[in-house]
Amino acid sequence: MNITKNFYRLILIAAALTAASAKSLVLEKPSYLSALENSVLEELNFARMNPKTYAKLLQDYRATFNGKIAKRPGKIDLMTSEGTRAVDEAIAALNKQAPLPAMRPSKGMSKGAMDHVKDIGPKGITGHNGSDGSKPFDRINRYGQWQQTAGENISFGNDEGRAVLIQLIVDDAVANRGHRKNIYKPEFNRVGIACGPHKVYGTMCVQTFAGEYVEK
Repeated sequence: MNITKNFYRLILIAAALTAASAKSLVLEKPSYLSALENSVLEELNFARMNPKTYAKLLQDYRATFNGKIAKRPGKIDLMTSEGTRAVDEAIAALNKQAPLPAMRPSKGMSKGAMDHVKDIGPKGITGHNGSDGSKPFDRINRYGQWQQTAGENISFGNDEGRAVLIQLIVDDAVANRGHRKNIYKPEFNRVGIACGPHKVYGTMCVQTFAGEYVEK
């Protein structure tokens, strides 16, 4: 009987430690990230670990629509291409999405992301290719080595972490919903984040992803 009690006690302790580790990982705020970048990291991991809860946030976002325009109190209203159709699709997708582990932040990958912000932001251009011809994979390899798989998301025009994630998850006007797929790609375990000014859209935020990453 004592062995059985001790066995279950160990299981409960292990479960508590796992929950504590997950919570601390989500709340981790690396000093090399700005307040906005840490907010993006927090929202990213919240969305991955609690997709059904995040679907409810998307329902709140849906309620702001008037036709294809999303009303944003205190900010310029957002004209979308698909209106609520893209939001409804995202809500349905997240309600079917299994929870995923939080991504671990990477300093080197964040530096690679910042290179892109400093490159295209002042020029007011968009896209994943740098003005020097660099690809996302090239930029994150400047500060380490990505392993297994890699990718990149970019948000334009949002200066709050939740707005950044909602834009990428809804993926309005992106036919293959590639940004949402990156957020919920099980093979991605590491993330780099960089945000900064953009000449046209005010703010841009870059997320770089990898299966694993070896820092220099």
